[in-house]
Amino acid sequence: MKRRKILSLFGLTVASGFVAIACSSNTVTPQAENTATSGSEATVASTPAEGGLVIYSGRSEKLVGELIEKFETQTGVEVEIRYGDTAELAAAILEEQQNSPADLFFAQDAGALGALQKAERTTAIPQELLSKVDERYRSPEGEWVGVTGRVRTVDYNTDLVQPEELPASIMDLTDPKWEGKIGWAPTNGSFQSFVTALRLSEGEEAARQWLEGIKANNPQVYPKNTPIVEALSRGEIAVGFVNHYYLERLKAENPDVPVAHHYTNDVGSLVNVAGVAILDSAKNPEAAQKFIGFLLEEDAQKYFATETYEYPLVSGIEAAKDLKPLAEIDYKTIDLSNLDDLDATLKLLQDSGVL
Repeated sequence: MKRRKILSLFGLTVASGFVAIACSSNTVTPQAENTATSGSEATVASTPAEGGLVIYSGRSEKLVGELIEKFETQTGVEVEIRYGDTAELAAAILEEQQNSPADLFFAQDAGALGALQKAERTTAIPQELLSKVDERYRSPEGEWVGVTGRVRTVDYNTDLVQPEELPASIMDLTDPKWEGKIGWAPTNGSFQSFVTALRLSEGEEAARQWLEGIKANNPQVYPKNTPIVEALSRGEIAVGFVNHYYLERLKAENPDVPVAHHYTNDVGSLVNVAGVAILDSAKNPEAAQKFIGFLLEEDAQKYFATETYEYPLVSGIEAAKDLKPLAEIDYKTIDLSNLDDLDATLKLLQDSGVL
């Protein structure tokens, strides 16, 4: 694929709560930790040949570049791709309106897909593709579909905490017995997506009480997920709020690390997704549909399970060993499209003194 580099994404002026939060200097967007691996530069493609496919990808080249090359080889479809921050790319699509060159948006977070859907910038995906994924992990309106899943977990140091000591509910970690033992990353986007889900499932007041309760327990503050699992491995903290795959990556390097996953029976084990949507301005929706089908095929789903340690969302494809099956994770179902409401979450974090 021929690509050219630019130094930064162009200026964004979209007046959207979603964009305002994503670009705030006080927060990190849900995908920022993963896209950071692609560097400070964004990649923008030239106009593809006729019949080609233009993708705006909030998933980094390190994560999906190999799959895109396989798609080109298998289908003969030329792909031009722009890598960047999921929230900024969503804002770009809104700003470009019908002039956007993108056919398909590959988002790191369901909230960004929901934001575009609510702005009426997405279009229906064929049912034969949607039906491959459980309805919990796709748009109720059929305008985006999850490709991979990630679970929020309460990871813990097995030398410091016994499994029976861990609470069934995320709400119980406000108990004073956990004072000084918790690690969290309030400025990280994946944590903020969880708080958004907490607000949606339990209500604003319950979410406020939880934040204030955890804050009263004097948690250790980290910038993102990776330092939390590293701190757990060193015994600096007893429990930490993270996405599941960070521990899986650490265990791939050190199988004997004394850290394990704990799954709560509520939104503390929220399952969020990375997913795709076809834009209403797509010049080549047929190629976009073909790409979605490719991502939902067995080979691609196994790639995500073994290479990025995410949950495959197509039935019959197993996740990495030792991960609890999605079917056994008991969490309160919410419409993942509504995770776009990050502005109210940021306000709550600020009002509660967490940020």
